[in-house]
Amino acid sequence: MPFCQSCGAEVLPQAIVCVKCGVGLPANPGQPAAQTGPVSDKNWVATLLLCFFLGYFGAHRFYTGHTGIAVVQLLTFGGCGIWTLIDFIMILTGGLKDSAGLPLQK
Repeated sequence: MPFCQSCGAEVLPQAIVCVKCGVGLPANPGQPAAQTGPVSDKNWVATLLLCFFLGYFGAHRFYTGHTGIAVVQLLTFGGCGIWTLIDFIMILTGGLKDSAGLPLQK
């Protein structure tokens, strides 16, 4: 029997959603599962561009609703650029979420 790639629960071969965690299952076991669930109203491209051009001022963090972190980035010029670079990589890889914890809209 196959297993869910997200939580490791045993699932039926014909299942399209894991009963335990609710994550969509791939049609073929070799393919990654499709993203399901709610998505942020904040745009991934807009966030990426704000980080690239105005990351030193925390503009991307203001945009995604992380006001506290954005103010700290504003006062420290993006952690002297280091924090901005880390955020840029996180946005590229899909690791940065909005303030509600939802993935950015692509």
